[in-house]
Amino acid sequence: MRIVVVTGASGAGKTTMVRALEARRLPNVVCAYFDSVGVPDPVPADWQETTTHAWIARLARESADVVVLDGQTRPAYAAAAFTAAGVRGEIVVVDCTWPVREARLAARGQPELASADMQNWAAYLRANAPLVIDTTELDVERATDALASIVGLVRTTC
Repeated sequence: MRIVVVTGASGAGKTTMVRALEARRLPNVVCAYFDSVGVPDPVPADWQETTTHAWIARLARESADVVVLDGQTRPAYAAAAFTAAGVRGEIVVVDCTWPVREARLAARGQPELASADMQNWAAYLRANAPLVIDTTELDVERATDALASIVGLVRTTC
């Protein structure tokens, strides 16, 4: 069993890719969505770390060969959660250029997320992840192919 955490800043394409991967119905691959638990308001300081650990512990009980978790979390939180749950894992950052992110966020009606904070978050994630999929020039199909390749690679190394 292996867990692949797909993280990235808003507008990078991570949820679109994971949904498209899920639609492919790959055998023994399960997709989950971090945000499905909701985000409290106000957000407690340790919420992202605590929720990452809870998700990984829950997903570690899945019977699938690979579980793909879509969500914004720090790579260090995911890595620590893999260790705590006793599972093997991969962390993939989905990223794109700032102008592409701005356009995507505007198109989905969330232009306020195209902020300096989000840009800094994207830079932090890119600098701290072992695997990066840059979706700047990829359509959904090609971006999903890149993720499927990683999932396939992960499955063969289990």
